[in-house]
Amino acid sequence: MIESLPDGATPVSDQEFKGLIPTFVATRADLNLVEQAGIAAARTWVARSPAAHTVERVLSEQFVRDLHRQMYGRVWRWAGTYRTSEHNIGVDPARLPVAVRELVDNARTWVAPETAWATPELACIRVHHQLVSIHPFPNGNGRHARLFADLLAQSIGVQPFTWGGADLNASGPDRAAYLAALRRADRDPDDLADLLTFARS
Repeated sequence: MIESLPDGATPVSDQEFKGLIPTFVATRADLNLVEQAGIAAARTWVARSPAAHTVERVLSEQFVRDLHRQMYGRVWRWAGTYRTSEHNIGVDPARLPVAVRELVDNARTWVAPETAWATPELACIRVHHQLVSIHPFPNGNGRHARLFADLLAQSIGVQPFTWGGADLNASGPDRAAYLAALRRADRDPDDLADLLTFARS
């Protein structure tokens, strides 16, 4: 696919693109459609057994990978597998398993009822931001991190986020606001006010 990417989107390498399963995908719009269908299927998977998605289960490295596989397993052969290539964002591929384990371990403390770090919803936003920053997978990291934050929120009794209520894959003011909030948090990981405001808009 030779198309310009929206601001902030991660390009898929030629090697990674060979893992595409649907043979009819020819444009970014085609890819977005099949990925959205996969995300809808993942939401159904979650809804079928909400009691199974406890905070202990969600905050595990295995669940981080399982959720990505549920979202994109019909689209990419490498769904749920950490990337092996350098991208324009994220930690070194060799550090990905350790980085994700550290994040979920830290998140258990951030969301614990006795923790004074922040409100539960702000803790979920912090997890979202750091998961995006780690960028574990070749593609779909933003959508994966948003759904992961929603499931984490539900597991601790917090309402899922609305994320602006728009398609954040498309260029436009909502995507721009989301990226600006992420970049502000990149500069200061404790400055999550804009990202929380956007997530609740």
